Amino acid sequence: MNEVSKVEHTTPAGLVQQLVELVQRWGISPVDLLARTGIDEADLLEPNARVPFPSYLAIVDRARALTGEPGIGFCWGLQMRVSAFGYLGFATLSAGTLREALELVIQFAPLVSTATSLRLDVDGKAAVLTLEEHADFGSVRDVVILARIAGLWKTAQLVTGRHFEATAEIAFPEPRYHARFAHLMPQLVYGTGVTRALLRAETLDLPLLMADPAALQLARRQCERQLEAVSASGRLVKTVRRLLWDREGGVRDPHEIAKAVHLSPRTLRRKLAMHGSSLSSLLSEERRERAMSLLRSSELSLEQIADMLAYGSVQNFTRAFRQWTGETPAAYRRQMSGRLLAG
Repeated sequence: MNEVSKVEHTTPAGLVQQLVELVQRWGISPVDLLARTGIDEADLLEPNARVPFPSYLAIVDRARALTGEPGIGFCWGLQMRVSAFGYLGFATLSAGTLREALELVIQFAPLVSTATSLRLDVDGKAAVLTLEEHADFGSVRDVVILARIAGLWKTAQLVTGRHFEATAEIAFPEPRYHARFAHLMPQLVYGTGVTRALLRAETLDLPLLMADPAALQLARRQCERQLEAVSASGRLVKTVRRLLWDREGGVRDPHEIAKAVHLSPRTLRRKLAMHGSSLSSLLSEERRERAMSLLRSSELSLEQIADMLAYGSVQNFTRAFRQWTGETPAAYRRQMSGRLLAG
């Protein structure tokens, strides 16, 4: 499993909105569920909005804690609507066969989540759909993975109108709550080290009830645009980081940065927020990296480094550095020097 990268993974807001709706059955309001997660319901209702990975995990964790339902992943997946995935859901419904629908989901996997992806392998009469994890889901891994498996199972039956045989292997051990939901799912085998669905290859050729070639073409084009937008969000973060410092080494004004990326300051803040970032957090990351580099590789005084990083004083620089590392800049420099001498 890969570590979460600095540019956080994201999930479509529509998927989270369905979890918001689900927990209301337990009397949990949207405000209660989203409290302290950095997201409000208005964010979830914006077209093409995406939820940053840390916020997503926090919302899932709160959903389980507040409802007291350990198996909420099954509940979430089994009530999942294809509309949660926007144009990708529309494209899936419009595909000609189950194989074509799965190939669309695989191609546009980042629109569902950049933290997971799917791979389809066909060998003779057997087909294997593997769910690959690209992030650490922590304590809510079972919720997220079982919701995904249940959602795929329900969607496959919905679009084909058929109940077909399948088996799903789940990477982690069987949770205690599984027995309560077993009758709603295909056979699940736990503790296999990999998460995948096994089915007959002929199942992939099942026609879909709402196949529509014209609608599929339209939806595919929209998916391609959305995929470009998801990639562009990551590029935006990198671009903004490069623009934080002017040629003289000072910190650029937010309005100047927004102008450079052809956005209003408000739109820039919103786009960064929906990708789990902000100008202040990016500036803090840049200052931290530059500070550590300068302390390791230069003989500049702490006063000079503080000035270069626009802290105004050594005291402000020291306070920030202690928050990042738990130690002072001087102690960090001594530690790095000691390692070099020891090497």
